Amino acid sequence: MKEKDMARSGVSGFFMNLFRKQIFIPIAALLLLTIFNLIMDPSFFKITLGNNSAGEPVLSGYLMTILDYGSELAILAIGMTLVTAASGGQDISVGATIAIAGSVILRVLCGTNSRPETLQAPIIVAFLVACLASMLFGAFNGVLVAYFKIQPMVATLILFTAGRSIAAWINNNELPIVSDTTFTYFGGFIPGIPIPTPFFIALACMGVIALVLRFTSLRLYVQSVGINENSSRLNGLNPAFIKFLTFVILGLCVAVCGLIKVSRLSSINYSVIAKDIEMDAILAVALGGNALGGGKFNMTASILGAYVIQYLTTTLYKFNVQSDALPAYKAVVVIALVVLSAPIVREKLSALGKKLKPKSQAKEVG
Repeated sequence: MKEKDMARSGVSGFFMNLFRKQIFIPIAALLLLTIFNLIMDPSFFKITLGNNSAGEPVLSGYLMTILDYGSELAILAIGMTLVTAASGGQDISVGATIAIAGSVILRVLCGTNSRPETLQAPIIVAFLVACLASMLFGAFNGVLVAYFKIQPMVATLILFTAGRSIAAWINNNELPIVSDTTFTYFGGFIPGIPIPTPFFIALACMGVIALVLRFTSLRLYVQSVGINENSSRLNGLNPAFIKFLTFVILGLCVAVCGLIKVSRLSSINYSVIAKDIEMDAILAVALGGNALGGGKFNMTASILGAYVIQYLTTTLYKFNVQSDALPAYKAVVVIALVVLSAPIVREKLSALGKKLKPKSQAKEVG
């Protein structure tokens, strides 16, 4: 009996410790969605090997869709997490800036002819120009937030409103089409590899940010500024520059997403591309347990939260939920996150944990 009590106390202690960790929320959401799909339709998890239109072997299924489109959101969540942690606000212009980045890529590749037979510039050059453009727009937002002290959502509302018009202006309101099949690899499949390319791009971005956070002081500086800007200034940091830097990094993430987006269709639809993706990115950060008011952050939890959001979206599509109704279901998730993060709820859960802990300790002693 004593061994059983000790085992029970150990299990309860494990779950209480897990509950206190930031990554608990996305893991719990992932498990709930998995259980729901297992009960409603186990075929949701079926993966098949087939051939695409080019005759190349590719893996298909709902899980591959999550892996594919969730990778875009994961890349965006990396930058959004840093912006949120440093500035205590969110960038709502990322969808419009993705349209700008995609439009720049197509402009460089197509030149003055919207239907060229061959690429007018190497893809890497087009991507680097898009990175520069996106980082400049990110810097624009960063200046407004960091140096003019404008609230992030208000500052980024400018590009949210005008960004798609700027994207259309870049290509003279035309819809360029890239005929080179190699361009489709970034948003589709590399020949001979059956896993979607965006997943590998996301892995590369995760690896880069992991190295940056591990071998530089970026994490410490961002969290310090987010927790207490005045205190960080007294400790020799430059809060304005750190906030500015996070918006520039987010701009780089936006350029990567822009490349993936336009690569999928080899063209662009200015009004539809990346529509509402900023809301999903913000929700991914919140689902990762990160405080939307800034401060400490968990990048792993944000990335996992991005895949969970795509998991939810794919599940809703699987059960024939109309796209217009998706925001209503996501609103339920937002309400749940707000309730869980409310101080009174956290206090009650903390009190519950304290009540359970003495009981488990008493069993061990007994």
